[in-house]
Amino acid sequence: MRVAVGVTGGVAAYKAAELVRFLQQEGLEVEVVMTRAAQEFVAPLTFAALTGRKVITSMFGAPESPTANVESAIEHIAVAQRIDALVIAPATADFLARMAGGIADDFLSTLVLATKAHVIVAPAMNVNMWEHPATQENLARLRGRGVRIVEPGDGYLACGMTGLGRLAEVEVIGRAVCETLGLRHDLEGETLLITAGPTREEVDPVRYLSNRSSGKMGYALAEAALRRGARVILVSGPVTLAPPQNAEFVPVRTAEEMRRAIFERLPQTTVVLMAAAVADYRPAKPSAQKIKRGSAPLALELEPTPDILAEISAQKGGRTLVGFAAETSDLAENARGKLLRKGADLVVANDVTRQGAGFDVDTNIVTLFRRDGSQLDLPQMSKQDLASRLLDEVAALRRHS
Repeated sequence: MRVAVGVTGGVAAYKAAELVRFLQQEGLEVEVVMTRAAQEFVAPLTFAALTGRKVITSMFGAPESPTANVESAIEHIAVAQRIDALVIAPATADFLARMAGGIADDFLSTLVLATKAHVIVAPAMNVNMWEHPATQENLARLRGRGVRIVEPGDGYLACGMTGLGRLAEVEVIGRAVCETLGLRHDLEGETLLITAGPTREEVDPVRYLSNRSSGKMGYALAEAALRRGARVILVSGPVTLAPPQNAEFVPVRTAEEMRRAIFERLPQTTVVLMAAAVADYRPAKPSAQKIKRGSAPLALELEPTPDILAEISAQKGGRTLVGFAAETSDLAENARGKLLRKGADLVVANDVTRQGAGFDVDTNIVTLFRRDGSQLDLPQMSKQDLASRLLDEVAALRRHS
C-alpha cells in the first residue's frame, strides 16, 4: 500500500521523519510532499534519504528542464491516483483553512483535491489558534467531508504556552493511518500456514498435469497477514510471483511435496488457509522416459492425490481451518458439502466461470460458507481487498475459539 505524507510549515515538522519511518515499518510505501514553509524547518534531503524517493516540494519543476512544467502539471494527478492514503502531519491552522476552503495553490493543497484516497490530518499549532472558532469550524467542515482528524495533545508548546495544540504522538498518527487502511495487528501471536498456486504432477520427464492457478490469492493473504502482525508460512506451488518479505517461504511442486511441507510445519501453526489449487489426480505410473508420439490413442491412468485438507482436519485440534472451493456449477451445494466433509471452519467458494472471478485475474467474487450454516456473498473486489476481508473472518474465529 502507498501513503503520501504531507508536511506543512510548523515546528513539529521534524516529527514527520519519525512518522515516515513508522509507516515504513508497517510495510507501507511512503513518499513525501512538502510545502515551501515546511522546508524552513526540515530539509527535503532528510525525507529523500528515508524514503529513497524524490521529495515533491513545488508544483513546477526545475526551470532548466524544458519539459519540467509539463511533467509537474500532471504529477499531482499521478500521485493522487497511486496512493491509498494521504496523511498531513503536521497540519497548520493555515493549511486547515485552505483545505476547508478548497484552495489549491501549491502541490499539497492540489493533491488534497485531486485524490480519492483516505485523508488523515494531524493538526499542530498554538493553543489559541486551535481553540479559535474559525479553526474549529474548519475542522468540522473537514470531518463532514470524511477527513479523519487526529486530535492534538495537551502539553507544553513550542511557543511557551501550555494546552491543546501539540502534534499527536507519532505512534498515534501512524496507528490512525493503519486503521484507516484496514491494517490491524489483530493477528499478533498467530502463525498462519497459507498454501498458494498449483501443483504439478509428472507424466514423464518433460510433461506434467497442472491447472491455471496463478497463486495471487494465496500471496495476497500472506502479505495481508504479515501486515496484521502474524507469523506466516507460505507453502507455494510453482508461480511467477515474488514471495513476501518476512514470510517463511517453502516452494513445492507436487501434491505430495505440499503435503509433506504442511505436516512438517503443522505443529507450529494456529491457522491454516488452503488457497492452493492442489491437483486431485496424478498419473499412477509416471514414465521414466519421454513418451514418444505414436499413431495409436494413449490412455493415461490417474490415481487420487492425498486429500490434504481432510488430513489436516483429522489433526485440527484448536486450529482454525479455511478451505477454498473453485467451482463451475452448483456452488452452494458443493461448497457446503466440502465444509462438512473436510471439517473446515470456513469455505471460500467462487464460480470460476464468472468474469472477474476465474484463474489468473486480479479480482475475485466469492461466497463465504461458515460452520454455523450462514453464508455471505461478497461483491467483486481485488484479491488484496478480499485477503483483508477473509482475515477479518479469521480474526473473528480466533477471538471466539
